[in-house]
Amino acid sequence: MHILSIFASKTIVNMIKITPANIDQIKIIQGIAYQTWPATFSSILSSEQIDYMLDMMYSDEALLAQITDLNHSFLLAAQGDAYLGFLSYETPYKDEAKTKIHKIYILPEAQGLGVGKRLMETVESIALKKGDQLLLLNVNKHNEAEKFYKHLGFETIGTEDIDIGSGFLMEDKIMAKKIIR
Repeated sequence: MHILSIFASKTIVNMIKITPANIDQIKIIQGIAYQTWPATFSSILSSEQIDYMLDMMYSDEALLAQITDLNHSFLLAAQGDAYLGFLSYETPYKDEAKTKIHKIYILPEAQGLGVGKRLMETVESIALKKGDQLLLLNVNKHNEAEKFYKHLGFETIGTEDIDIGSGFLMEDKIMAKKIIR
């Protein structure tokens, strides 16, 4: 990597601001999801399944229910006025000392700049403050993001196929990372 690229990447990472999202920012989350999903999943899932899952998980009603009923918290990553990605998590997860990362998506043009790493560091810090001992997440078994999670210290601990209706399955690997003070 060229030294200027390294400097630029570090500068961008230092300029990324992570903030909790609120209900008024649902449209920002939707915008990132709708830009990211086709790039992420077009080689893994059919366009019909992508459309179905986007509606199932990112409609106004679905996001509102995640925030208000399911205890999911969202974090937004921004550089200036530009939102680059988001992460959603739940803590405690199943009333145990665990934090479940439900979603993390970074705009394609912002991938590789440290945005995902900053979001993951933030959620790990939140989990530690809550006294959680484990971070959990699911990743599609064909998703290249698995390499990113392994780089951050996650290990595959199982697999699961989740029937999401309309004949579609989420075929996932379950990954975990122990966190300690």
